[in-house]
Amino acid sequence: MEESKPESAAVQPGEKRGCPEDEEDVEAVTKRARVEDEHENGTPQEATSDAEEDEEEDCSGERFADMMKHGLTELDVGICKYVSDHQGFSGILKERYSDFVVNEISKEGKIVHLNDLSVPKEVEEASTAEAADEETPTSECSLLTEEQKKQLGELQMFKNKESSVSIEGDQSKEKRTLVHKAIKVQFPGLETKTEEKDGRKFIVVYHVAGKKALAAAKTSAAPRKHSWPKNRGSYCHFVLYKENKDTMDAINVLSKFLRLRPNMFSYMGTKDKRAVTVQEIAVLKITAERLGHLNKCLMNLKLGNFSYKNHPLKLGELQGNRFTVVIRNISGTDDQVHQALLSLKQTGFINYYGMQRFGTTAVPTYQVGRAILKNDWKLVVDLILKPRPGAEKEFLVRCREEWAKTQDPNAALKKLPNKRCVEGQLLRGLSQYGKNNIVTAFGLIPRNNRLMYIHSYQSLVWNTMVSRRIDAFGLNAVEGDLVLRGLKAYVLSAEDAKSHSIHDIVMPLPGFDVIYPTHHVGKGYKEMLSADGLDIDNMRHKIKDYSLAGAYRRVLIRPTDVSWDVIRYDDPKLSLVHTDFEKIENKPAPVWKEEGKYRALRLEFSLPPSTYATMAIREVLKLDTSIKKQTQLNTTWFN
Repeated sequence: MEESKPESAAVQPGEKRGCPEDEEDVEAVTKRARVEDEHENGTPQEATSDAEEDEEEDCSGERFADMMKHGLTELDVGICKYVSDHQGFSGILKERYSDFVVNEISKEGKIVHLNDLSVPKEVEEASTAEAADEETPTSECSLLTEEQKKQLGELQMFKNKESSVSIEGDQSKEKRTLVHKAIKVQFPGLETKTEEKDGRKFIVVYHVAGKKALAAAKTSAAPRKHSWPKNRGSYCHFVLYKENKDTMDAINVLSKFLRLRPNMFSYMGTKDKRAVTVQEIAVLKITAERLGHLNKCLMNLKLGNFSYKNHPLKLGELQGNRFTVVIRNISGTDDQVHQALLSLKQTGFINYYGMQRFGTTAVPTYQVGRAILKNDWKLVVDLILKPRPGAEKEFLVRCREEWAKTQDPNAALKKLPNKRCVEGQLLRGLSQYGKNNIVTAFGLIPRNNRLMYIHSYQSLVWNTMVSRRIDAFGLNAVEGDLVLRGLKAYVLSAEDAKSHSIHDIVMPLPGFDVIYPTHHVGKGYKEMLSADGLDIDNMRHKIKDYSLAGAYRRVLIRPTDVSWDVIRYDDPKLSLVHTDFEKIENKPAPVWKEEGKYRALRLEFSLPPSTYATMAIREVLKLDTSIKKQTQLNTTWFN
């Protein structure tokens, strides 16, 4: 769950807030009605450019707080109820990204850890002559001098990535081939070509990310296909450890260094960006040795626990995630903390969609989703590209200003250093297909990112309706509520309601293949969609991708394996969690002080897929978890 930073009236501990009556938006999309069980485990992704990924780190507290004045609060997205009656207390969530650690829980129920960086023995034995094209024999290491290795290492580590390194090649083609292989395996991310100058052969080495080097090289040729041992599984599974980077950003980095398409990788769920996360990844026909070499040159990423299997990973196969969360500078007494965590353990929390579902800028993703559902494509373009106040990189500000001034996609595109962000992909589509063919242009944005917008609208509707449901009936199952029997939803009679609890109740995300509660909250769905110009009885879109089947989602979730400690420390920069990588590096675990200057709550719990840890923490603190509110707390704390 990514947090944010901003400004607004402080929320008082334990404050109960009323729900706005006229919430505007909602989210969700699916081809068939289903029980909500998304792969994202509560961490839906927003498409961003590479340059944006360290935005929180680039801004001072005051500057970022000022930028986030226009951000969303929980009330804006229908989050306004609590289920416990304990007194809340203040605390700072994700003051450091290392305060939020996520370990995937595999489909076998095992918590995934990175604890072995070595290439397995059986893998080395499988490196037969059949795989010689893929591996580099140890003897080939001597083909490169120490000086050449130093130059190649600097090139690989992005120092001078626009330059190249020339190595005079032996006149023997076989010897040059070995040098090519040695460089590619020992220095992932570097590419080679042979050039002839003054009758002499040179091996020119360049970085795959260097634009000038790419332009100079003949990059149209596809990488050679390597043979693969028949007795080895086609997929190399590995554990990916990442810091302050979302899953797709990490996959893109690996793809760039290995010269692969991102769709060669598979995984069970996406993970938070502003966090330390550990998850399993699979890649088709890339050896553990090549992957292991990446550990020499990757920042904030580590790969290990390699194995070969005959199958990829599938989205949603995970059982859930294990969270270790540190909340700093807490104000609650030990007894208040105990009561709050006991309630979380016994009762749980409202299964709201968290704030990252709705974006961090002044144009929420649900507004774009609503425009898509209404088939208002000019508004879709306007919402995505128009200038906006709030947290924006300078190049995006210039791009939006150029679009507003000229409506010229090519001119606006020139303002973007990286074209892979949503804005760049849409502008590229408008440039290619014209402003009168917006639907096709919009299609250049990856499908998951396009669906993110309409899912965001569904989520807004669900949050708003579940708040009304809790407000109207509290924590009791009542006549007209829905429960699941298998994958099908049934309406409870008055008699049925006596044998069910709130933990059995589900609420639908709007769509053409769901039913709605028969009490007055069910009618609220139709009213909300009608106010937005949508017909709840006609959720099929003329473009199949944007047809909403709907889904069912549990109203309350109880975390499992909940434990906690109140700890004290003196250094506010001290990491308070011993991460997998620190353990591999044999770094000492953090040491608490009995009389430390500061207090923090360190808690651990497990959640099923498609639930948000920030919503569990919200129930504990009874504080707004939006970036806007948390930044206000953070700024006050640092000042």
